[in-house]
Amino acid sequence: MRYGSMLDRFAPRLYSSVMNNMPAQVEDEAARGRTAEATLFTFLDVADQLYERVGAALDRVGLSYAKYEVLRSLRKAEEPLALGCLAEEQSCARSNITQLVDRLEADGLVQRVPDPADRRGVRAELTEEGAAREAEGTTQLNLVLAEFAAAFTGPERAELGRLLGRLK
Repeated sequence: MRYGSMLDRFAPRLYSSVMNNMPAQVEDEAARGRTAEATLFTFLDVADQLYERVGAALDRVGLSYAKYEVLRSLRKAEEPLALGCLAEEQSCARSNITQLVDRLEADGLVQRVPDPADRRGVRAELTEEGAAREAEGTTQLNLVLAEFAAAFTGPERAELGRLLGRLK
């Protein structure tokens, strides 16, 4: 009986301590889940808003983001690029880049020129108007970037970049 009374003294305390902690653990996990969900949806909402701001800025100069990216690639290359190379840079299918270059060519921003290395191939070349429009697009994007940068201090931007880098 002596051992039984000792066990009786300890057993309820051990049992109740585990049971008392379980609701707190479950509640903590639920709270973490709600916080993670709220953070994710806030992140997605902000990303949508930033993407809309970028789109609106480029729209002011008559460009979509896809068109701007092709013009920027051509400006950076400083020479005509093969459509396959452009497709690779833009991470898209050749057929998509062909359609995009068709639209840019119709807008007078790009022209097709023969590929000197392959007489069957063509390259895309930036026109003067295309270079001017790319520069205007860059100016508009820099305004959006300045607005974004003003929302944070330098160290906060660095920390945000570090934290977002974890998602890759």
